[in-house]
Amino acid sequence: MGRKSTPAATQAAAGGPWLAGQVLIAMPSLAGSVFARSVIYMCAHTPDGAMGLILNQPLASPSFADLLQTLAVEPRPPARSIRLHSGGPVDNGRGFVLHTRDWTGEGSLLVDDHVALTASLDVLKSIAEGAGPEQALLALGYSGWGPGQLDREIQQNSWLSMPLAPDDLPLLFDSDHEGKWLRALARLGVDPVLLSGAAGHA
Repeated sequence: MGRKSTPAATQAAAGGPWLAGQVLIAMPSLAGSVFARSVIYMCAHTPDGAMGLILNQPLASPSFADLLQTLAVEPRPPARSIRLHSGGPVDNGRGFVLHTRDWTGEGSLLVDDHVALTASLDVLKSIAEGAGPEQALLALGYSGWGPGQLDREIQQNSWLSMPLAPDDLPLLFDSDHEGKWLRALARLGVDPVLLSGAAGHA
């Protein structure tokens, strides 16, 4: 957790969300990379770059309780717990909580009508006390792209993009991590067996 600026912080000033609030689905060309079969929720996408969190790479450790102890957050043990994920290869010492907008705090980034991103300890304290947002995941690190980089990768057929409807929220927050990639492709009507070098736009 912390307050150092990330590409997400530039979204409001940059004048447009672009792919923010959508998900990226890794194409087979990314097999063998950290993004293989990944599904990424996009928190920001502006001329200055892009930032998102991988949704389907849960971490075996640390546990939520262990993280609270490291951060000196009470109560211990927590009244409520959430699963930790790898959000991506950038700055994996930082934590980001992706959550529903029934809870927001100071500094929360409102990504769309249903989802927010918070990088302060307030949300962890609230969850540990048994409150906080109804649905949430805690990501360590994030996936980041420089100016124009993600756009080039999409043009190179590395990613499919998909808008989300309100009933797609389980794709973000449920525990079927193994199935999320296939479920996201099915949501687009794409058979993974037939994926090739075809256009990367959804």
